[in-house]
Amino acid sequence: MDATRLMNRTDTKYVLTREELLRLLPKLASDYFMLEVDGVRRSHYTTQYYDRPNYEFYHVHQNGKKNRVKVRLRKYVDSELTFLEVKHKNNKGRTIKFRKRITDLRDELSPEDLKYIEEMSGLTGALEAKLTNSFERITLVHKEKAERLTFDLNLSFDQSKSHHQMKALVIAELKQEDYNRQTLFAKILKRKLIRPERISKYCLGVALLEEDIKKNQIKSKLRKISLLENNSPI
Repeated sequence: MDATRLMNRTDTKYVLTREELLRLLPKLASDYFMLEVDGVRRSHYTTQYYDRPNYEFYHVHQNGKKNRVKVRLRKYVDSELTFLEVKHKNNKGRTIKFRKRITDLRDELSPEDLKYIEEMSGLTGALEAKLTNSFERITLVHKEKAERLTFDLNLSFDQSKSHHQMKALVIAELKQEDYNRQTLFAKILKRKLIRPERISKYCLGVALLEEDIKKNQIKSKLRKISLLENNSPI
């Protein structure tokens, strides 16, 4: 894991069902190790997302703009570690992540947090806690290449008094040092006609829970995800 932290990387995401994931995992055993910590293979995460009062980050992502930023607090529940993370997606399609350790999740960012965000991204001004997301993650690490696979399942989203849980959906993410579709995972999904998706857990949660927000660019994904959720036997 230390050799494949991939803080500067390319990301390719896919949407699966839990049933598809269960069929897929044995086929990946030849090329990947599965991360296990103290006998646990499904790690628990909780994420607090921040945005401008007008949901600027959400709208920038939905409009497909490059050089966008995401700000979040992420708690690695099993290890009781929490980080302030700043993710930058540049115009070359690379994701660059900066993070610093903090004590725990919180609804308001401290002056030190805001200073760090400005130093890492150039962002200044007000940021508000907008969404909380919890999920379980299975992580695979390639045996030879600088490559990781993550599978996020049992996703739930919370916003004020609203809650939405997704029991069948799995968001898969292929994280690589350099973009390569010839890896085993990408080849298997291509044969199954499962194509990459431009999807964000933050944007998905906001679109599901926030009634009065623009959703034109994400409507087709919401329909697809609803079909996966409702038709999956698991």
